[in-house]
Amino acid sequence: MPSQEATGPWVFDTRELIRRPGAMRTVSRDVVAPEPIGTDVVAVAAGQQVGMELRLESVVEGVLVTGSARAVATGVCVRCLDPVELALDVPVQELFAYADRAAHHHEVATEDDDEELTLDGDLMDLESVVRDAVVTALPYQPVCRPDCPGLCSHCGARLADDPGHHHDLIDPRWSALAELAKADDTNEKRN
Repeated sequence: MPSQEATGPWVFDTRELIRRPGAMRTVSRDVVAPEPIGTDVVAVAAGQQVGMELRLESVVEGVLVTGSARAVATGVCVRCLDPVELALDVPVQELFAYADRAAHHHEVATEDDDEELTLDGDLMDLESVVRDAVVTALPYQPVCRPDCPGLCSHCGARLADDPGHHHDLIDPRWSALAELAKADDTNEKRN
């Protein structure tokens, strides 16, 4: 008996495809993300829709899943801290092996081989596959626009609001010379 629930939103029933190489079906499903998918900076928020357009195809080794996942990720621009919204459409492709094929593969596999996903009876759970695809598609440092100037490193002002923003700062190592220049200007004005 399979350990997964057949009614879980990420679980797909492949009963009609099992052991029939060449059999194929397409499925569309919208799933609500149970928890955030991403990082602290940018993620698909919990409760957001993740749309999947998939083709399930029976092959000799198992069931091959190809398609795409669509979602909207939200986060913060790393330069100016404004909100960022990114529409994602990421490719998904994974082979879910038959349990007996996976057992044989583990007997002959080397330590460097990747972990293989297997069917649980005639069910497959795509949550980890979609999660991995979405997370790897998210930008490491999201920006609100490619030319975002960010914030002033001295006062924190948004540079996009004031492109000419600057501060007349003197390097502290030269401050003694600045004091001498001020003293010299004062002496010249007295004369």
